[in-house]
Amino acid sequence: MRYQEVSGRALAFLGDAVWSLLVREDLIRQGYSNGKVLQKKSVEQVNAKAQARAYDALHQEGFFTEEEEQIFKRGRNDSAGTVPRSTPAPIYRKSTGFEAIIGALQLMENSERIQTIWDKVRTH
Repeated sequence: MRYQEVSGRALAFLGDAVWSLLVREDLIRQGYSNGKVLQKKSVEQVNAKAQARAYDALHQEGFFTEEEEQIFKRGRNDSAGTVPRSTPAPIYRKSTGFEAIIGALQLMENSERIQTIWDKVRTH
């Protein structure tokens, strides 16, 4: 499937799942095993504010390719869905754009690039 044929929201939906899996695997590798602790630590990293911060940090470095920035804009600008009350709309939209990048890379089967993004975010 070509990511160009998928809506920004659907890319973000997939990207959120991929990102969540990366976080969960990382927490397990760090030795966490208590369910409550795992959930709490996972939510700290898989949320709109954390993902928007991750995008901002990498974007400011010029890390993303032109194609990835276009995917980000598709995800950010896709107006389908509602914004949670607990998150300001610009932050939520930015995180959706970030998730869209991850989702598109997943559809492209570019796990190496996803891993590179993950490694960069972890070091920030």
